[in-house]
Amino acid sequence: MAVAAVAGLLGGAVVVVDRYLERRYPISTADLFGPSGTASASGGGTPTASPTPRPGADITGPLDILLVGIDTRESVPDWQPNADAIMILRMDADLTGGQLVALPRDLLVDIPAFPATNYRGGRNKLNAAMAYGSRQRDGGEPDIARGFELLARTVGDYTGIGEFDAGAVLNFRGFRELVDAVGGVDLRVDHRVASAHMRPDGTHRPAAAGGGYTGPQMVYEPGVRRFNGWQALDYARQRYDLPNGAYDRQRHHQQLIKALLREVLSQRLATDPLAVDRVLTALGDALVFDGRGQRPIDFAFALSNLRPDQLTLVALPGSAVGQGAGYRGEELGQLGRRYLAELRAGRGAQFLAENPSLVIES
Repeated sequence: MAVAAVAGLLGGAVVVVDRYLERRYPISTADLFGPSGTASASGGGTPTASPTPRPGADITGPLDILLVGIDTRESVPDWQPNADAIMILRMDADLTGGQLVALPRDLLVDIPAFPATNYRGGRNKLNAAMAYGSRQRDGGEPDIARGFELLARTVGDYTGIGEFDAGAVLNFRGFRELVDAVGGVDLRVDHRVASAHMRPDGTHRPAAAGGGYTGPQMVYEPGVRRFNGWQALDYARQRYDLPNGAYDRQRHHQQLIKALLREVLSQRLATDPLAVDRVLTALGDALVFDGRGQRPIDFAFALSNLRPDQLTLVALPGSAVGQGAGYRGEELGQLGRRYLAELRAGRGAQFLAENPSLVIES
């Protein structure tokens, strides 16, 4: 789900995060695309328009982009959001391929102190960094941009990547609207998945008296399926009754993101200003983007040559720390930790070639 935010770089009115500052502001279409040209004059002659540089021309690889999906519980204004999906997109030097890595949201990590919210730091699940960073001292509406700041620091410290070149946060509503805006996605469902949340008609299942939900369930049968927005989101959220639980859910996140990127790139949306405006207008404030001074359209153009068949999905196996009531979170195994070390050193692709068990089929 999180990497849908990459496609979300494609245009419209969006909230931009000024890197590690608590300042947010809307972007107009003119801000996204820039002026048509700048006037210049020679002597007393008529001003002429000089060519505007191609957006993103100064963005070069390799790039590390942090992508996050959150449930903001929009019906509860002061809800403290956790990060439901956390992914790293490592783009190769030529920006035509790369690796998409999912981190377990329950990964046990050291979250640094964050004076802006009086958080003193501590060891906790990775997804909690978003909540600790976004909460307000007065209990008001959470600041998603600030939550992303603390999450980015936490992931950067844990992986050794340090600062990311860009990042984006997309909420559940934004993901649904993004998939619908591109006309849906095709995905190969590898095994039967019954929804805990949704009925076949797309309405929510009612809560059961003893917990959970009741009534007819939406079921995703094996095969290549065309998903609309609510189906894609619902499928990506399921983890109960799956063989590997949350790790299967992570894999479905990654597969859906790759399917979404295929759709975006096949329609050449990234380099169509009108399509860019249409897509991001649909997203509105459901997307928060951090481009370290670059506009969304710059990254859209820079990544427009990405070839989905050259984007490798990476699974990092892990195991539980504690059991039952003593469960504390997840930890990566030795192979996953070694991969992150090789990724930092720029040898991730070579390591995957030598350890194909980490590669997910899409």
